[in-house]
Amino acid sequence: MCGIVGVASNAPVNQLLYDALLLLQHRGQDAAGIVTLLERKFFMHKAKGMVKDVFRTRNMRALPGNVGLGQVRYPTAGNAYSEEEAQPFYVNAPFGIVLVHNGNLTNAHALRAELFSTDHRHTNTESDSEVLLNVLANELERATRGVPLRTAEVFTAVKSMNKRLRGSYAVVSLISGHGLLAFRDPYGIRPLCLGRNAEGTVMVASESVALEGLGFKFERDIAPGEAVFVDLQGQVHSHQCAEAATLNPCIFEFVYLARPDSTLDGISVYQARLNLGETLAKRVVSTVPPSDIDVIIPIPESSRPSATQLAHLLGIPYREGFVKNRYVGRTFIMPGQGERKKSVRQKLNAIASEFKGRNVLLVDDSIVRGTTSREIVQMARDAGARKVYLASAAPPVRYPNVYGIDMPTKGELVAHDRTVEEIRALIGCDALIYQDVDAMKRAVMKAAPAAAGSSKFAGFEASCFDGVYVTGDIDTDAINRMNDNRPRIEETEEDASRLALPNLN
Repeated sequence: MCGIVGVASNAPVNQLLYDALLLLQHRGQDAAGIVTLLERKFFMHKAKGMVKDVFRTRNMRALPGNVGLGQVRYPTAGNAYSEEEAQPFYVNAPFGIVLVHNGNLTNAHALRAELFSTDHRHTNTESDSEVLLNVLANELERATRGVPLRTAEVFTAVKSMNKRLRGSYAVVSLISGHGLLAFRDPYGIRPLCLGRNAEGTVMVASESVALEGLGFKFERDIAPGEAVFVDLQGQVHSHQCAEAATLNPCIFEFVYLARPDSTLDGISVYQARLNLGETLAKRVVSTVPPSDIDVIIPIPESSRPSATQLAHLLGIPYREGFVKNRYVGRTFIMPGQGERKKSVRQKLNAIASEFKGRNVLLVDDSIVRGTTSREIVQMARDAGARKVYLASAAPPVRYPNVYGIDMPTKGELVAHDRTVEEIRALIGCDALIYQDVDAMKRAVMKAAPAAAGSSKFAGFEASCFDGVYVTGDIDTDAINRMNDNRPRIEETEEDASRLALPNLN
């Protein structure tokens, strides 16, 4: 799960790209990169770290040009410690192409072998994004043999790509001397949208908040299987490049990943989370009598809308019981689990007066590994809570995610092969309430505008909850193969993935 952006303008775009990446920082904190295009030359700067740390004034001055793209990285495949695997990626032929990718290819292993044996192309990293770039380069080369590159050839190349790629991919690419290309996989798993400002500058980005935060007017979401090409004259061309595209957006975007002020595929993320709180209220009432709950407290931050709606419907006071320290740096030496627990307490602190002597219902957006939940429940007890109940706005996470979220192996998922009672005992709360899978899907769909309704949705990609993989190519062997290529976390270093610590958006 990453954040990507592309801009085509008649003025320098480096500042716009930087500002857009700041607005998308919640989608990845591991690395950041920007490429700009001036005439036929690319200018690139990328490194590990947050946007504000990666780019200094000298770096920004070295990024001239009126067209560009950028990415904030959250590693889900390859080597999380390699500077080389920070994006964008570059290949010099044909034309010169750079690319940023949000998602995860499920057939990257087979494609890498195919690129070497059949296409005679070399990949130098473990990243599936480099594989995707080389497939694009190969298909552009095929489409333009004996002819110049025109818009039709760009779309032909994307059509051929879609027949080869499996998995999830939202992509922005620059083709030297020609323009900016953006496209989305045929299932629309990862988000991508398009907007324009008053000066005619075109922007594509992972979330609408990147557009609106910079004064752009949101125009539309890029459709599943669609490609959009912005030529160097600023003309926008689009074409459906998949034979049987269907809209199946990742439901975890609405549960946790996206910013609440974004709209994805016509669905307000904030409204979806309010709706999740509404349906969760019914589950809470069936498990714990509301009279036995003194206060409802969210675990910051994505759970807040669900928690406020839950408190409103149950008529129970809502309180902020945890304060997050946004300025704790990454702890590089983490010799054991005890130190990892310590890092959670450094990032989150309880307000004792909200817990002392009370029966508290904690609300989280989801529970993945369970280690953070267990520590937070203990924090509530240490602060004086008499009873600690825990409610999750999402259902149990029982299956790995293979489409660009670093969901761990089955053995690391606290809900895999465990009953709710067994999970409750592990976490240490007095009662554990989960959202229902079908209720979650209905709640998110209910946030779609009435004009659009549910007609354009084939469903949601909800594999981590229901075990159904929409691309149809996932079995145990495929999952094991992709787990082998998950980012490596050294034993002495903190697991800093977004799902290992309290949410950051």
